[in-house]
Amino acid sequence: MIETRSRRRSAVQHSVKKRVREATYLAAEKASSYRTILRYCYIQHERMRQFLFAEEIHAHLQEDATFEEYSLEELQQDLEQLVKWGNLSTQQETGKVNTVEEFKKKRFRYQCTPYTVEFERMMLRMEQQGDQFGGSLERSQFERLYQGLVRIDDIVRSDNNETDEECAQLWDDVMMYIRQITQNTSDYFAYIDSENANERMQTEAFLLYKDQFTTYLRDFIISLQRTALQIQDLLRILDGNTMESFFNSVIRHKGQVFRFEESEQENPYLEYREKWGNLAAWFLGSSQYESEFDKLQERTNETIRRVTRTVQRLGERNQHFQSRRQDYLHLAEWFDSISDINEAHKLSSVAFGVFHTKHLLADPSLTEDIYTDVWHAPASVHETVPRIVNYGEKTKAGAVVEHREAKEQQLREHLQQRQREQEILEYYVQGNQIQLSHLSFVETPVRKLFLAWISKAMVQTDRQVKTEFGQDVKVHVHPGAKTTLSSEDGELELPDVTFEFVGSG
Repeated sequence: MIETRSRRRSAVQHSVKKRVREATYLAAEKASSYRTILRYCYIQHERMRQFLFAEEIHAHLQEDATFEEYSLEELQQDLEQLVKWGNLSTQQETGKVNTVEEFKKKRFRYQCTPYTVEFERMMLRMEQQGDQFGGSLERSQFERLYQGLVRIDDIVRSDNNETDEECAQLWDDVMMYIRQITQNTSDYFAYIDSENANERMQTEAFLLYKDQFTTYLRDFIISLQRTALQIQDLLRILDGNTMESFFNSVIRHKGQVFRFEESEQENPYLEYREKWGNLAAWFLGSSQYESEFDKLQERTNETIRRVTRTVQRLGERNQHFQSRRQDYLHLAEWFDSISDINEAHKLSSVAFGVFHTKHLLADPSLTEDIYTDVWHAPASVHETVPRIVNYGEKTKAGAVVEHREAKEQQLREHLQQRQREQEILEYYVQGNQIQLSHLSFVETPVRKLFLAWISKAMVQTDRQVKTEFGQDVKVHVHPGAKTTLSSEDGELELPDVTFEFVGSG
């Protein structure tokens, strides 16, 4: 096994370092002739006509005005050169030979090699795309990926008698979906960050498309957040060990594909498991790297903010250079047409605002509790200081006051509040967990604790947090299930969540 792995690794390294002579025709001196010949061969290959004679290739070239003086002998020379480069393979035609002389002429049929097919397929796609990046932000791709993972979960959990062929097809679909997601999203953001797109955003014409562009990004991020959470939950369940039987079904079907060459794949199970791990890391991340899903959300939000800033700058620039002369003339005529002074006052209040406004000033907050409402805070007294040059507040030396008793009183009140919250919280614990759908009424402080736990857990890969009371809690979000929490100050609808207390705490 070690020798096979070493031999395979050395073969891969050798293939990477060697010169790709099949790509020579793209930049050769007679590239126009070579590319036209191979493009015709590729089109016929896609139409299930793999073998072509030189005469029909020459007849096709004669339809182009630039090849009117292109002889069959020149075509034979170009075909021989393409055969030497490995772009075409030949097969002698012996089925319709009437004389020995015809057999000696070695009438060949030409077929595209795999390298040529892939080169032409790539070139055709790039010609259609042009100089711009492609890609898109398709919401349906995440939904299709989620449906594929749901089917895999059903197969793994229930041990359905799915055939190996169905498992292999499902595996190919999932890999295709994630490949489309990564390619389309990366290409689209490369297009957004390109110089051409940035120049278009700076023009006045961009204001006509800003709403459509912003809506496109917003709808994508909303659908992404809704579907990706469900995908993450499935990927946490479907780890490599759970998927072993599914991988074996896929490997059995792949092994039934007949090949003349012997397969040198060292361990297909490890390859499938590594691909699955890469899929899970794209959504869940790892202990060392942030997930690509989080990066995608961040880039989408940053693009929305960039569009907003651009629109704001364009609006300010238009407002700065735009003359308001006609607006003021129209407003003056409007005032002149009003005979009632009270009506004129009303129009003035709308056009210019209130002339004698009162400015209200509030002192900084007296508490660090962010959940304290305004009506719960005590009233503060503000002393207005004169704004004159020679004014200075009178100061005198005084002793430093320690305020130990006040600090100890605040600490006692804080600990008592924590103790009350813990006693209330323990009331809702059933076994070692709390499920929100089983609660009909919760106190407001406890509801705020639940929301804080959920917020902290969403940014953790293992969805586990440490509470204010030193306990480790694992947060399980049930996709698709909704519940309502009733409190003194109203009702809150949110997804059903189970808090599981881990460890001795």
